[in-house]
Formats: sequence, structure tokens, C-alpha cells
Amino acid sequence: MLKIKIVFRKSIKASIIIIYLVIIAGAVVRMTGSGMGCPDWPKCFGYYIPPTEESQLEWAPNHEYFKGQVIIVDKSLKVAKEAFTSTTSFDQSHWNTYDKHDYAEFNAAHTWIEYINRLLGALSGLAILIMTISSFGQWKRNKKLTLLSIASLILLLFQAWLGATVVYSVLSPVRITIHMIVALILVALLIYLLKASSTEETKMQSTFTFRNLLIAASVLSLIQIAMGTQVRQFVDEQIKTFGYDKSVWLENPNLTFYAHRSFSILVVLVNAGIWWLNRKRNLGFTLTNWMMLVLLIEVGSGIAMYYLDFPFLTQPLHLVFAALLFGIQFYILMQSFEAKRITKINNV
Repeated sequence: MLKIKIVFRKSIKASIIIIYLVIIAGAVVRMTGSGMGCPDWPKCFGYYIPPTEESQLEWAPNHEYFKGQVIIVDKSLKVAKEAFTSTTSFDQSHWNTYDKHDYAEFNAAHTWIEYINRLLGALSGLAILIMTISSFGQWKRNKKLTLLSIASLILLLFQAWLGATVVYSVLSPVRITIHMIVALILVALLIYLLKASSTEETKMQSTFTFRNLLIAASVLSLIQIAMGTQVRQFVDEQIKTFGYDKSVWLENPNLTFYAHRSFSILVVLVNAGIWWLNRKRNLGFTLTNWMMLVLLIEVGSGIAMYYLDFPFLTQPLHLVFAALLFGIQFYILMQSFEAKRITKINNV
């Protein structure tokens, strides 16, 4: 039983780490514009291992094709209806036109960046599957752990479906935002499982105000991330219009940008309040120091993007540290609820 519990907790930790790696990979995908590097799903141009050269996607005479293989003909994707060998001329009867969207471009770098992102997503699925299977060993002790593990697996499958719809929509901004928020909800659920499966006692103390500030901080982070994805979409549109002249991307920003920037002041104040209250009351939440460090890096990267014209890597770092900040906030929140119960016992 102890061995099963160890596997369960290790699989939770592995799942959290891999989900964050997926978030990092997703940020790199956005930064490099690789979102449509694999225009189909779940395969990539019909391959389990994607092509490396454009010639692999061109029609060729006397060539063996497998069912589902994708080629590009006249700027459209064609999917092989069955396995066959081509003759000396292209025969449309062997092909279906891909009908999910009309995007048909190949860029080897973009394809492999997106492919690595998908591989990490598949790896996260394996980790959560192992977690769910091992959670059945906890059924007699705590049924909630098993039920929430199953919920995590279902949420991951929903997330995978959302990823497919993002591709089919050719990177719809709304779907990208939902995709990101669901990833963070999954992180929160895994953190909850990690804390709920722990038997370690804590000497931390909590207060009503401290706990509520943590709830507010977590919600504010989700809102900021949602608005941030919309700002990023605006920047992407600016790139299409002006190219890579970074100095003009935010010359005339939209209302969402101003809301996102102004909202950051509230985020800083709430998090600073958490940090200050922990120090003043000596509550013992050491992670609040890390929370403030991550917040400062997050704010700093945002300032650098606006005033220094998007220095290299600031865009993905801004998103990754925002996601990390949310995870730390939620973990401290779980600690505060645990501390609250211990405080009540002590009061008795």
C-alpha cells in the first residue's frame, strides 16, 4: 500500500512538472508563430513523426502513399483515401481535400516546434493516466483522491480536444485563451491532489484575511492571463500588418492592453499584501517569498516588452512566469486551508 501511495504522489508531481513544460512549449510556439506547424491533428501532415523537408509533402510519380498521408497540391492539403502507388500523373480520385481549414504551408522549424509541444502533451497524458490508475490504491483510504484523479484525466482529454479545435480554427484567439485557462485549472486540480494526499503536519497559521487575499490573488492571475492572451493576439495581428518592426507593435494598443496593464497594479498590491501579512503575523508561509520573486520577474518582463520593444524571450517568459505565479499562489492557498484546520484544533 505504501509503495502504491509513493507511485501516486510521484505521478502527481511528474504530471505538474510536465504540464508546466507543455505551457513553456506552448509559449515558444506562440513566440515563433508555429501554431499551425502541424495543420492536422493528432498526427502531423499525416505522420506520427513529421516531415523534415518540403519535398516529402509534394506529389511524386511512381511513389507509394499510405492511407491518411498528407501532401500539398495547389496550396491545399490533400489526404490519401487509401494506400496506393501513384502513376505518372496526379489522380484526384485517390485524394480527399482536407476540410477542417484551408491552411496549407510547410515550415520545418515551425512543424517540429509544434510537434515537440504535442509530444509533451502526450507525455502529460501518460503521467496523468499512471496517476489515475495508481489512485485506485487510495480508494479505501480516501475515495476523493480517486474521483479527482479520474476528473483530472477527463479534463486532460477535454484539453486535448480543445487543442484540436485550436488547430481546426486556425488559432482562434478565444479558443487559445480557453485552452490556456483549462491548463491552469488542471494545474490547480493536480496541486490540490498533491496536498490532499499528503500526511505531513504543518505548523503554519492562517487568518481569514490571508486566505481571502490568496483566493483573490489566484482569481486575479487567471483574469490577467486571459487578458494577456488577448493582448498577445493583438500583437500577432500587428506583426501581420507591420512585420517584425517591434517598435510599432504597441504604438496604438487596444483597450484590452490598457486593462491588462492597469490590472497589474491590483495584482501587485494583493500579492504584496499577502507577503506583508505573512511577515507581520509570522504565519510561516515561506513560499510567499518565491511568489513575490516570480511576480517581480513577471512584471519586469511586461515592462521590458512595452518600453524596450520586446527583448528576446520576454514574451514566453511573461506567460510562463504568470502560469508559475498562479501555481505558487494556489499551493499556498491549499496550505492556508490546511493551517486553518490545525489552528481550530489548537484553539480547542
